[in-house]
Amino acid sequence: MIEFFFDCSSPWTYLAFHNIQPLAKELDVEITWRPILVGGIFNTINPTVYASRETPVPQKARYLKKDLADWARSTGLAIKMPPTVFPVNSVKAMRGCIWLGNDMAPFARAIFEAYWGDDQDISQDAVLAQVCQRVGIEPAQFFAGIGEQAIKDQLRANTDEVVARGGFGSPTIFVDKTDMYFGNDRMPLMREAVLRLQGKAA
Repeated sequence: MIEFFFDCSSPWTYLAFHNIQPLAKELDVEITWRPILVGGIFNTINPTVYASRETPVPQKARYLKKDLADWARSTGLAIKMPPTVFPVNSVKAMRGCIWLGNDMAPFARAIFEAYWGDDQDISQDAVLAQVCQRVGIEPAQFFAGIGEQAIKDQLRANTDEVVARGGFGSPTIFVDKTDMYFGNDRMPLMREAVLRLQGKAA
């Protein structure tokens, strides 16, 4: 019932990734994790993101930093913004999520923590190897797996799909295929949407 299109390079996605799991457990619904490359979305349909980074509005930038810190405190997560490397090339990490399939959530969580909590550069093979070891994945198998063309193609297909369905960033979340939500702060609305659907099915 819930599809979660995500890229670990986004701090708001880290918050949403953390917050949506207890929500899904409460409502007894499954989450389908859909890794994407948010840079691919920006390049295709949302290039204004790059312009706003180059010439930010100072007042808005100050508020957004405070807003992120408030949400991180409320959620109980450590988020350093900006990290030393920002933006980061997350392609290998996101291919790793694809490769792991239904078992990707612990790896994705560890990637989020390494980048946003520990300020590690998740584009580097050494960091990815450490994350693999932390969650019980053999690094050699991981690097071989993410090099497979089918894995690369699936990540590209997921990114193309979310754009085709109306998405413009990460996280993009769908309830019941067509009801789209964007960002971390839409959890109450998603909860209401799921409850409405469950009421209709009852």
